Amino acid sequence: VDAFQAWCGPCKPVVDLFRKIRNEVDSDLLHFAVAEVDSIDALEKYRGKCEPVFLFYAGGELVAVVRGANAPLLQKTILEQL
Repeated sequence: VDAFQAWCGPCKPVVDLFRKIRNEVDSDLLHFAVAEVDSIDALEKYRGKCEPVFLFYAGGELVAVVRGANAPLLQKTILEQL
């Protein structure tokens, strides 16, 4: 989940990375989403940050967090979680 604030918007360059990874791994286990933290109370702790935050869930549980648009770390984390 790309957690973003309305004044900053979703991290568009990372969306392209997500598409690339999705096409490469072709796994039904992999789903990407964006969430505006200003409108979701459960994501309140991510408000007021100027860096993008990427949340990784498995089985409904938060299993990893990546702060910042670090493409190599995001790719590594996605592959590790799969």
